Amino acid sequence: MDTSRRPVGILALDTTFERIPGDVGNTQTWDFPVVYRIVRGADPLRVIDGEAEGLLDAFIEAGQQLVDQGCVAIATTCGFLSLYQEQLSAALSVPVATSSLLQIPLVERLMPRGQTVGVITMDAARLTPRHMKAVGVDCDVTLEGLSRNGVFWRMVTQDTKADPIALRDEVIEAGARLLARQPNIGSIVLECTNMPPFSAALAKASGLPVFDVVSLVKWLAGAIAPHDFASAG
Repeated sequence: MDTSRRPVGILALDTTFERIPGDVGNTQTWDFPVVYRIVRGADPLRVIDGEAEGLLDAFIEAGQQLVDQGCVAIATTCGFLSLYQEQLSAALSVPVATSSLLQIPLVERLMPRGQTVGVITMDAARLTPRHMKAVGVDCDVTLEGLSRNGVFWRMVTQDTKADPIALRDEVIEAGARLLARQPNIGSIVLECTNMPPFSAALAKASGLPVFDVVSLVKWLAGAIAPHDFASAG
């Protein structure tokens, strides 16, 4: 088997809402093969509000199934699964990237002196220091969440049809609130894996670099199967 074409496995929450291109759950997002495995019972409220309690074994089992299918790395469809970074990495034999929040320590070190990292998340109150510590975040991070009465929450929890314009506007508005609260932010990390379709719009509106789960997984996939310049020549 050509190792450059071996897939990345993605552990998916138990949802049925539409995932548009750019979302981690849409195959069109990726320029390499991906394989999805739904973790039954792992609905968004159980993972976010319930901190995924009682689901670790199910995630490990699903992750092992992906490894057995030949996946060379594992990602997830929810940034709140940072809580399981250490356990999944220990249990599986391939690299695991549970959350886009893994990028924060690196992004923080890229910033000019005096600038900080901002995070847009589904729920700022539920994204705790425990989530951050689990992925090695020990720097000051400003969080901005979304309203539970907004279009993102309705889509994710009520399986409503995606409205790309409304979703985009909600992300941009969250970015504006974030920068109004902390003008020293030099880059933004999107916790939510449903937000990357709007990363370009947010970058344009804010004038800042935007990191998300897509940038994380593409970075990981690129390291596993680097471009072969010698053969290409």
